[in-house]
Amino acid sequence: MKLRDCIILLSIILLTGCQGFPTLSTSKPNEAPSYELPTITPKYDKETISDFKKKAGMGKTNRYEGLVVSNDPILSLPDTLPASLTYNTGIDIPYPNNGVRGLYISDAMLMDPEYMDYILEYVRDTELNTVVIDFKTDYGHIANQEESDNPVINEHRLNIDMRKILERLEEYQIYPIARIVTFKDNLTADASPDLSFFDKEEGAVWADPNGSKYLNPFLQSTWDYILEIAEEAAKLGFKDIQFDYVRFPEGFFEVEPMLEYNIGDFSIERDETGQSTGYERVEAINHFLEYAKKRLTLYDVQVSADIFGYTAIAGDKYDVRGIGQNFAQMAERLDTVSSMIYPSHWDAGFLGFDYPDLYPYEFVDAYIKEEQHVFDTSVKNEVNTRPWLQDFTWYKEPGTFLEYGPAEVEAQIQALADNGIYEFLLWNASGEYQHGVDYYKGP
Repeated sequence: MKLRDCIILLSIILLTGCQGFPTLSTSKPNEAPSYELPTITPKYDKETISDFKKKAGMGKTNRYEGLVVSNDPILSLPDTLPASLTYNTGIDIPYPNNGVRGLYISDAMLMDPEYMDYILEYVRDTELNTVVIDFKTDYGHIANQEESDNPVINEHRLNIDMRKILERLEEYQIYPIARIVTFKDNLTADASPDLSFFDKEEGAVWADPNGSKYLNPFLQSTWDYILEIAEEAAKLGFKDIQFDYVRFPEGFFEVEPMLEYNIGDFSIERDETGQSTGYERVEAINHFLEYAKKRLTLYDVQVSADIFGYTAIAGDKYDVRGIGQNFAQMAERLDTVSSMIYPSHWDAGFLGFDYPDLYPYEFVDAYIKEEQHVFDTSVKNEVNTRPWLQDFTWYKEPGTFLEYGPAEVEAQIQALADNGIYEFLLWNASGEYQHGVDYYKGP
């Protein structure tokens, strides 16, 4: 053996020796070897882990060493879909370039051909560009003669060819909004008492002092009924679905103890006196609006709602919780908010005005500043505001009201414009709108 080979062999022996001898297993043949695992000390105690699980179960957000673990879905439905994925109604009426300026048309007016000729030509020939049409009425009728698979809806239909009306609106390029009276509904409350409120004293479906009956906003089945009607309007070609009476009955917190009703998946929170705090009602209305927005995404329509003007100013007060409305929270879930700010409908002294009806410009100006403050401080959603304005006279005690003519209507429109708001809707239940009004104030 050469010297070089001897050196290489010696190096191999030394290196092998440095690695030590392998430990022989004492396990018997066919027996798994045993290992000793290190002891692991939990980083968090049982109470912390339990609290983490509890928050997750309640849908609350957890924070783990700076990482936020939320129960919100990772994937969500976008606000808008590509045109190729939305329902094609065949009615092409784009959103007005310089904003919506419209008026209301009731179901009774829809069935009067002479009136419809007059009002549509009036809108076409003025700076107005929109009509709000009763599609589901205050009583529960559906203003469309086409039948569906729902026998309850078919029972409540009116003999109105809504598709023909929409085709005419397309011809005139008048933007169509479908007014859906949501939870106020005598017809369905009587036909399906399980969807309403039961008066324990009377032994019948509950009615308010005006005889109006309401559907139960807590129930998913109620939501589905309403949204089946809303989807029908969207399929016909309406471009905006406007929910009105999207609330519990006025004064509900006072009559609630006398009623028997199903609260669905919600739970009632009560104060120390046993009275409901009303937060479950706010939650129900919010959930309905979220559900409506998702259901209507396929139809590429705007979703709006009519809200008491007082709700914007009241915030979280008990009386507005009683009807389930929280202005800021509703605004987070809508494309457009339409506050009903008719000066005649406010109590004496509100916002510092002895009789608000006497001050059409000043009162609307004061109100809209209050509303804008709520948007600026409490609403993240870029929601549009499109208030309802007064185009009618409410006769009261002499000295407490004004006869509303063109000047009073225009004063309200000007008050909005002076605050940078150029969209509005005019309300007159009888359809007798003032002429000679300059409707366009910008932008």
